[in-house]
Amino acid sequence: GVAAVLLGGRTFHSFFGLGIMEGGAEDSIRRAFHDKKVIARIRKMEGFILDEVSMIPGQAFMAAEQICRLCLDAELPWGGLKVIVVGDFAQLPPINRNQKQKDWAFLNPAWEASEFKNISLKTMVRSRDEDFLNVINKIRDGIVDDSVSNYLNHKVDNDTDLFEGTCLFPFRNTTEKYNQKCLNQNDNDLYTFKTRYTGLKRFTAILQKTAPIPEILNIKENALVMTRINDPKYRFINGSTGNVVEINADEILIKLLNKKKVIEVPRSVFSLYNADGDEVATASNFPINLAYATTIHKSQGATLSQIMIDLKNLWEPGQAYVALSRLESGDGLKIRGWDAASIKTDPDVTAFHQAISSENL
Repeated sequence: GVAAVLLGGRTFHSFFGLGIMEGGAEDSIRRAFHDKKVIARIRKMEGFILDEVSMIPGQAFMAAEQICRLCLDAELPWGGLKVIVVGDFAQLPPINRNQKQKDWAFLNPAWEASEFKNISLKTMVRSRDEDFLNVINKIRDGIVDDSVSNYLNHKVDNDTDLFEGTCLFPFRNTTEKYNQKCLNQNDNDLYTFKTRYTGLKRFTAILQKTAPIPEILNIKENALVMTRINDPKYRFINGSTGNVVEINADEILIKLLNKKKVIEVPRSVFSLYNADGDEVATASNFPINLAYATTIHKSQGATLSQIMIDLKNLWEPGQAYVALSRLESGDGLKIRGWDAASIKTDPDVTAFHQAISSENL
C-alpha cells in the first residue's frame, strides 16, 4: 500500500478487484469477474510487475491468477499475461487472519502454475560492508555460527547516552512510549501538525494506513526525526535521520546525522487513485516521524545509518533479518542483547531459496 501511494501505482488487491477478500477467495473471484471495470483493466494490459510479492497472501495471489484467466478467457497462466514478481521471502510474512496456516504466495499451487523463471539478485545495494553483509546473509538463512556470534557479541552495547540513532522495537506501544519520553525531555516549543484529508471517508481511511505521514505530527526543534520518502532531488532517502533545526508552516529544516548537511522537507500531498487511475483522496502533512524509535515492521523498506536493537525474545521468522538489514553499515549497529532463538527463518522459505539457488547453478 505504501509503495503504491508513493509511486502512483495500484495496490494488488485494488487492481484485481479483490478488496479485503470478504467471504474468501471464491467470493472475491466471483465479484471481480462480474465487475466490468476489472475486466476492462485486465483486457487492456499486456503484463504487470508485482513488487514486494512476499507481502501478498497466497490466497490473494491465487485469486488474481484465476481472475486473469477468466477475464481473458484463456487457460494459460495469468491468461497469457507477462508477469514479473519481485521480493524477498526472508522478510516478514504476509498478514494472515488464519494464524495457524502459513500463506506464502510460493506455497500456493498458483505459484508453480505460473512457471516463473527464477532469478536471484546477489548484490546488496544498501551496504558495501563485507563483514556486515556476510553476517546478515547468514541471519537471513537462520544461521548462527561462530562468525555470527562473535560479530553480534562485539556489537553489544547498552550505553544510550551518546547514541544518536534509532531504536527498533517489535511492539508499537513500546515505540510510541519511547518516542514520547524522548520528546518530553526536549525543552523547546512544541509544534503540532494534523494531516489534512480530501475525499470520501472510505478512501481517506486507506490513506490513513498507507500514506507515509503521521496522523498527528508533534515536533520540536532539535528533535530526532526520520524521513519517510525518497527525495526526487536525491537529497535524502526513506530512513534518513537528523535533528530538526527550523520549523515553518510549509517546510521543516533538518540537519542529517551522517552527512551533516541541512535539508528542507516540504509539506507533501499524497494521492490515492482508484483502479482506473482517478484521484479519489489526498492526504497532506510532513513525511517525517519521530526517530528516537520505530517498530521493526515499519522500518521495513527504510535505510538507516544507526540503530540500537534488542535481539532477544523475537518471535517471528525474519524479524532479526529485517531489523539488521536496514543498516548501510555495521558501524552504525548497537545491540542491547541477543539470543540465538530470536534469529530464525521459516523452514519453507529456506527450502524455497535453496531450490532457487540450485536452479541458478
